[in-house]
Amino acid sequence: MSTKVRVRFAPSPTGPLHIGGVRTALFNYLFAKKHGGDFILRIEDTDQNRYVEGAEQYIIDSLKWLNIPFDQGPGSSNEIEEKYGPFRQSERKNLYKAYADQLIEKGWAYYAFDTAEELDAHRSEHEAQGKTFIYNWHNRLKLNNSLALSSEEVEKRIAAGEDHVIRFKSPQDEKLHLQDIIRGDIEIDTNILDDKVLFKSDGMPTYHLANIVDDHLMEISHVIRGEEWLPSMALHVLLYRAFDWQAPQFAHLPLILKPTGKGKLSKRDGDKLGFPVFPMEWKDPTTGDVSRGYKQDGYFNDAVINFLAFLGWNPGTEQEIFSLDELINAFELEKVHKSGARFDPDKTNWYNHQYLQQKEDKRLAEDFIEIIKSDEAISAEVEKAGTSLSLEFVEKVVASIKERANFVSDFWELSNFFFVAPSSYDEKASKKQWKENTNEYMNELAEVINGIDDFSSESIEAVVKQWIADKELGFGKIMAPLRLALVGELKGPHVFDIISLIGKQETVNRLHKAVAVLG
Repeated sequence: MSTKVRVRFAPSPTGPLHIGGVRTALFNYLFAKKHGGDFILRIEDTDQNRYVEGAEQYIIDSLKWLNIPFDQGPGSSNEIEEKYGPFRQSERKNLYKAYADQLIEKGWAYYAFDTAEELDAHRSEHEAQGKTFIYNWHNRLKLNNSLALSSEEVEKRIAAGEDHVIRFKSPQDEKLHLQDIIRGDIEIDTNILDDKVLFKSDGMPTYHLANIVDDHLMEISHVIRGEEWLPSMALHVLLYRAFDWQAPQFAHLPLILKPTGKGKLSKRDGDKLGFPVFPMEWKDPTTGDVSRGYKQDGYFNDAVINFLAFLGWNPGTEQEIFSLDELINAFELEKVHKSGARFDPDKTNWYNHQYLQQKEDKRLAEDFIEIIKSDEAISAEVEKAGTSLSLEFVEKVVASIKERANFVSDFWELSNFFFVAPSSYDEKASKKQWKENTNEYMNELAEVINGIDDFSSESIEAVVKQWIADKELGFGKIMAPLRLALVGELKGPHVFDIISLIGKQETVNRLHKAVAVLG
């Protein structure tokens, strides 16, 4: 076993990568980088019946988008491949039989010839007596296997090509003491363990054997995986013992739970409550169904990383916003919780909001311009209005409204009045704010604004406020109708910022239009 920290993320390419899997990858990555180690991607694709075309590339693309790339994995250099690869289990098939045979030679495994029908009959017989059938020390000598048959009979059956599997021989009457970095000491009575199949009749290893052999040959120092693998830990530790190999350290991460109710987070929860559970959009190659992804829904990759890190882990401080480097420095497996972490869609949006505020206005403006141009209806509206889509102008718009947004996709709703004059006015606000003398005031205000030379927001505000004071008017009599004329609703950023940005002529035009429509 290498003394260097080496961890692996080992997904099956059976569909899109769930965010539970992403969090497992993230915690492995953070741990590896914290300790100057290697983060390895291994594709566990031995179950060809469930293999989905495109899923492996999707996993790789997702890790790349999230900025948690693997150090070793599919596509690694020849030198790395020769030492640790291949990194797809399907390309390692020739390895596993020798290890299964080794366990048989050592007395840690045996051949089993029981047919599916025979095993079903045993299960039914036990159920009829109110018992559960477990293939282990309790009954293995009564069953159809090499422990109960003569060596001659076993050789004869194998030579005849009779279907058989290789099972692990679990020890009897032993208290197994296991150590989990997150969960502490775990004691297992080996009498309750079943004799798991290690090698199938089709010549393929089961997950248990392949997993242990691969982890050993890849010199994995720490196995950081989901809680669902906790029941397999005893077998895996016993397999290491059977091979006389040093076992890695284990850490089993808590489940990510539904926002409400019981059970772990599923795609159905996301569909029902309107949030993605996959990092990127996924199109099912068989059905053509498209599942939402965080990337396409407008989440920033660093925001996704930040909220995932806090699902089951906490630094023990008040800090909630962490860069990737800060996460690496702060991350400790000992601070991962044992209990499940409830997924909170509102909190994920809060994280995206925080990251949006940190982004440069120029970058956000570029993204916003793309959104405007890609929407035919919006693009046509802006073009008809003759509004500039210059980066300088859009950048200023973004700066004025971004604090109210969670996503760049929110910008149009928050800022459309900068680009297109209102075509209608909020009915309730109009009735309340547009009084008998409002037309007169708005016409006079249009003249005042038309006479301002310095069209900065500060200058406009000073002139307008002085005019209001000179006329001895209440602020509300002017400011609410002014906003209504400019925006069409009583919403938006500082009204003088709006005036400064849309310009003198557009402001005057909107005041005159409002007088004509609402007067």
